[in-house]
Amino acid sequence: MENNNISTVFLVGFQNLHSYKYSLFCLLVLTFCVSICGNALILTLVSYSKNLKSPMYFFLTQLSICDIMLSIDSVPVTLHVVVEEGGTISLVGCILQYTFFVFSEASECLILTMMSYDRYLAICNPLHYTSIMGDKLRWKLSIISWTSSFIYFLIFYSSISSLNFCGPNIIDHFFCDLAPILELSCSDVSFIQIEAKVLIFPAAVIPFLIIMISYVYIVNAVLNISSFLGRQKAFFTCTSHLTVVCFYYGTLMAVYVFPASLRSLLFNKIFTMIYAVVTPSLNPLIYTLRNKEILEALTSLTNQLTCSSWGHI
Repeated sequence: MENNNISTVFLVGFQNLHSYKYSLFCLLVLTFCVSICGNALILTLVSYSKNLKSPMYFFLTQLSICDIMLSIDSVPVTLHVVVEEGGTISLVGCILQYTFFVFSEASECLILTMMSYDRYLAICNPLHYTSIMGDKLRWKLSIISWTSSFIYFLIFYSSISSLNFCGPNIIDHFFCDLAPILELSCSDVSFIQIEAKVLIFPAAVIPFLIIMISYVYIVNAVLNISSFLGRQKAFFTCTSHLTVVCFYYGTLMAVYVFPASLRSLLFNKIFTMIYAVVTPSLNPLIYTLRNKEILEALTSLTNQLTCSSWGHI
């Protein structure tokens, strides 16, 4: 990194919260606990249960890893900023928070895409599903996803770190996002702005289009099923994934796609908090509460632990 006039950044966070800051702090702590514990539970159940070895659950564990990383990256700093009504972070830490956020978000987009492809194969090509979506392909898709996301991380970290930052050192946000970081630089940032617009296509736009195309084929296949129960069962296997996709991409587009003239600063903060802080805690709830196999695995694990505890008394 070049010599900079600033070494720390002050995050303003939410102003004028007053006594509400403790309520927001408690809510964020609860959200963080649900995210970490819920996603860790999914990882445990899939590893433990012999009935959760299908490709869908393999990709679900990858999604849980993304959510844990995203929560660890965004929530602790947000908690400090809320309770202290602002907080200081090092310039390097601010850049790392954003680039790690890019890594987590890009991974999530790509993994959601793999999950839609998995559902497409299961519903539209069920006879060949097992032979196509074998261990080799699922691991290959997973490696491509994580490797691509890590490349995005390196590109953004290298580009932002090459800038000269001369201040001011104040970001009116609770989070180190790209636009606020670039506003602190006295270098020419036009290249990074173009770079971000170009990279968003392979990282988010193309995956979103693939998901939408997959669901066009899925809906068409479901409608062609003759029995009502068959249609209901087929579409039920997609509802959790579709709910997560709608919620995740809906909030993401609200911040990064809608024209800036239609978005206030408070609007950006609220929707950023939803997809960066709240969404990672919703994913395990959506997938566990609506999934009979996961609930059965949870019951089995609980019973086994209970019996084991009684056996040691």
